[in-house]
Amino acid sequence: MERLQKFILLPYILTASLTGLGFCSSIITGPTNVTVLAGSEARFNCTVSLRWVILIWLSDGSPVLTVVNPQGAIVTSDRFTSQNYTSSNGFTSELIIHDTQLSDSGKIECSTQQANESAFAFLSVQVNGSLFIKNSTFTVKENRTVEIACEALGWAPAPDITWMANDSFIDKSRYVTQQSQGSNGLHNAMSVLTLTPTDTEILTCLADIEALPRPQNATVTVFFLNSTLESDHREDSTSTWIIVLAVVLSLVGFVLLIFIIGVAVRYFCQKKKGSTYQNEIRKASTKKKNSGHSQNSQRNSNENRGYIPEEPKHTEHIPGIISFPPMASKFTVPDPDSYASSVSKVRPQRHTDNPISPKKIRNVTHV
Repeated sequence: MERLQKFILLPYILTASLTGLGFCSSIITGPTNVTVLAGSEARFNCTVSLRWVILIWLSDGSPVLTVVNPQGAIVTSDRFTSQNYTSSNGFTSELIIHDTQLSDSGKIECSTQQANESAFAFLSVQVNGSLFIKNSTFTVKENRTVEIACEALGWAPAPDITWMANDSFIDKSRYVTQQSQGSNGLHNAMSVLTLTPTDTEILTCLADIEALPRPQNATVTVFFLNSTLESDHREDSTSTWIIVLAVVLSLVGFVLLIFIIGVAVRYFCQKKKGSTYQNEIRKASTKKKNSGHSQNSQRNSNENRGYIPEEPKHTEHIPGIISFPPMASKFTVPDPDSYASSVSKVRPQRHTDNPISPKKIRNVTHV
């Protein structure tokens, strides 16, 4: 590529040399140093007199862009372009380096291919790495010392690390910073702050390089816990647990009370239901018994309680006596007149040859 660039530039260099015998160009203003973050653009300006013929940009001694008057820029790489400006004072060529890389750091030169007519500046490409504190919070008791570590990884160059406490810078004697370089050319740093807090503080670790518009930071909160606060905290914790336990027991007791009331209500309801059923049974039994008593009373009122039936053991030996069928236990007493007539009709004739013991008959009139 360099050979090709030199082959392309050779005719223009010869032309500039020949024309330089009659014309002389000079650099009015050369480029200035630039520091950028990796991945961004870097811009360099070079202003020459109006009699210029050719202008070459070089990076670490290698040409990267050529500008010819009046043809313009000859671009050999997309990462290197230019913009041109002409004024009454001279001609300005601006070199633009796109997507800068760490390897682009070095000398950038502007040359008119004439003796002692060149100017240069330096490009510094820096890398913004990571910054973090391992723990986000610390709790430190009274008269205790704590060490807080802040780590920066993958920086170029190594960052400058400082500490702040509650927006005030901490003296550098209270922390120690160590730096190391990795195999990829990037730098790491570790800063350890030793602190004996007397109150709760917010600590900030700052890492800064030139290309950063403002330092990168990481924050940690250190909580200070003295003996009084610790005892108060324990008492508050105990009180809180007591309150929680009391509330839980109250809820359990309330639920248990509701359960007992429900069981009691159900028990009494079942008992009342069973008692009502037994009362109905008793009522039905009493009613049945009363009905039986009334029927018995009615039957007893129709019986002739004074009637004594004849003993049947004598009747079977007495001839001429007509046997009657056994009398029913239930019968209706007729009217006295009809009863007397019926008795006279059915009474058997007595024989004189067989004397019979007279019968005693009681007549009862039921009113």
